[in-house]
Amino acid sequence: MKLGEVVARVHGLTWGADGDAEVTLLAYDSRRVEPGSLFFAIPGAKADGHSFVSAALERGAVAVVSQLPPPANLTARWIQVTHIRRALAEAAGSFYRHPDSSLRLIGITGTNGKTTTAFLLERILSAAGTPAGLLGTIEYRIGKRSIKALNTTPESLDLMQYFAELVNSGAGAAVMEISSHALAQERVWGLQFAAAVFTNLTQDHLDYHKDMENYFAAKNRLFEGLGAGAPDLAVINADDKWGQRLLALPGSRQLTYGTGAGAQVRVREASFSLSGVKAILETPGGRVEIASPLVGRPNLMNILAATATAIGLGLPTDKIASGVGSLLAVPGRFERIDVGQPFLVVVDYAHTDDALRNVLRTARDLTTGRLLVVFGCGGERDRSKRPLMGEAAGSLADLVYLTSDNPRGEDPLVILNDALVGLQRTATPYHVEAEREAAIRKALGEAREGDMVLIAGKGHETYQILKDQVIPFDDREVARKVLCELGYDSPARLNQSKEGRQNSKR
Repeated sequence: MKLGEVVARVHGLTWGADGDAEVTLLAYDSRRVEPGSLFFAIPGAKADGHSFVSAALERGAVAVVSQLPPPANLTARWIQVTHIRRALAEAAGSFYRHPDSSLRLIGITGTNGKTTTAFLLERILSAAGTPAGLLGTIEYRIGKRSIKALNTTPESLDLMQYFAELVNSGAGAAVMEISSHALAQERVWGLQFAAAVFTNLTQDHLDYHKDMENYFAAKNRLFEGLGAGAPDLAVINADDKWGQRLLALPGSRQLTYGTGAGAQVRVREASFSLSGVKAILETPGGRVEIASPLVGRPNLMNILAATATAIGLGLPTDKIASGVGSLLAVPGRFERIDVGQPFLVVVDYAHTDDALRNVLRTARDLTTGRLLVVFGCGGERDRSKRPLMGEAAGSLADLVYLTSDNPRGEDPLVILNDALVGLQRTATPYHVEAEREAAIRKALGEAREGDMVLIAGKGHETYQILKDQVIPFDDREVARKVLCELGYDSPARLNQSKEGRQNSKR
């Protein structure tokens, strides 16, 4: 495609190059540049794309797009724009010939519940005969391949590449988690969403957004529309105070969900067990009877969000029930680890105080014995939520093991002390163990029949970030290894565990 065609729809363009050059690739990472590439120099939090302009040109870039004027004495083609990320999104749309227009785009935003809601919607769409891509915190499912997610929401260029691949694979929709960072950075600029879903808003990412109003303003942008119209359908949690504010926005058809009588999609009756959730939901499309293997009240809210979205998109109620029932589990979301031990072990991604409270309440409802929790707080992230998480853990658990999460470049002891401030507001006994595997080992060694050990914070993650290194670390694998070392996978133990479970059902 000619350079002039690629940038023809870019707004705020200060033309600084001839348009006849042939462009064969777009790139914002100089390491991906090949001969014929158009390179976008994007300033970032840790690195500035302008530092890599020379490298991109040496690798064969035909031109550079930047918000800055060209450096003195530069002979290469230089295109100046007003907004570099908008320019990237608009150029990517032209280069890939707008594959997004052939897909129903569903965007899900909020602090908690995005991932599970996205997984549920992907299953519902599949049950209704519409293959859908899935892009979120855990993975990007594009046709038959799965890509480990680097960011919850990819950059606009990557999104267009994935959309093109989805269209070629026969998909009719894409379900996306939309993070507040992505909205603030306009990674979804120019996309027209068939539906936008709001789950909830609680304290998180204030290291980036500074306060809750800015955090909400970022989420709000999905419902206002970024470079496109407002979403055709806005699905909003009516139980959430921030959701109530979204209801005042004009421009979209709205559908609410929640536990209150005023919600359009609401619960008529529900029951919870270790086997999952059973519920009857009232919707504008009729009753939906749900039987889901997902556990706990927070997952009922995720099911309500997915059901409301599906109803708003006109999907049949029987397909909704079928799709919800077909999702057996979501990696790292209240994921059970069982090698035959006589107590429950659960790994969950809860990494905010609200999410931790919710998962602990769920655990408490399902536990006959003590509730032991292993948790930590991330380094170089919102420091103000650490004591809140400590207090949440101490308020609801019987025994707490405070440990490291992803310290990153921060001193683990500083992080532990911040969380300890909140934990010490409660009377709950606790142990402090900075080394995460050691903390998990101590908790599992302490657990007895009927107890539950909840390992919170990292969920599906398979790594730990320590200073300048990333090491393999998976809470699920560590828990299995320790349980086996404790002898719970032996035939005698397995038989005892099976007999105990059978007796408990009598």
